[in-house]
Amino acid sequence: MRLGRYESSESSNMGTAITFLLIGLGAGALAGLLLAPKSGKLLRRDLKRGYEDAKDTLDEWADEAKDHVRDAKDRVKDVAERGVDMAADLRDAARERVEPLRRAITRT
Repeated sequence: MRLGRYESSESSNMGTAITFLLIGLGAGALAGLLLAPKSGKLLRRDLKRGYEDAKDTLDEWADEAKDHVRDAKDRVKDVAERGVDMAADLRDAARERVEPLRRAITRT
């Protein structure tokens, strides 16, 4: 990264776009609420409702993220177990092939 220049990586473009989208949506919603001709009581009620909706949405996203992490963890665990099994098979095959050589060396 050079000083004075912003250089993004391809992997962070989606996260950056989502972040700016959420910031823009929040700012637009807040500006709309503050500029709307409503009484203080109605505005507070709308703000509370909007907060609760946003909280519910974030909770749903968090649950989905947890599910994705759990699925990824299970897949990694399966791959690791298969790797352990393959390593054990390779070790056994190597022992079978080396055993006659070992016996021949110990006889001499």
